[in-house]
Amino acid sequence: MSRIRSRDTKPELLVRKFLFSKGFRYRLHQKKLPGKPDIVLPKYKTVIFVHGCFWHSHNGCSRSVTPKSNQSYWMPKIERNAKRDVDNAFLLKKMGWRIIVIWECELKTRFIENTFSGLLDKLSSNQS
Repeated sequence: MSRIRSRDTKPELLVRKFLFSKGFRYRLHQKKLPGKPDIVLPKYKTVIFVHGCFWHSHNGCSRSVTPKSNQSYWMPKIERNAKRDVDNAFLLKKMGWRIIVIWECELKTRFIENTFSGLLDKLSSNQS
């Protein structure tokens, strides 16, 4: 567990490099916002969460498997993560922020182009 990273993960770095290459400037892990979003775009009043499919219980994803051993530990942990995500999203929306969630599986080679074009569409529809 000590080797599991909460920031600067490979999927997060992919999204950050893409955004920077397209001219977006952002802040990272703002502690003042609920859930410490991975990427904060203040100009667009938008936050981006890059979620791991296993850790955040991505429904219908092959990477979101239930561990066979020690289920009494893992199931409540993963359920708490999912509930915390919902609670943080509610608070952020209440504060006027737009939320974009990018799942780890959406950044795989065969999906990444569609994911990034969808991300640009969402951000360009909200330009100041």
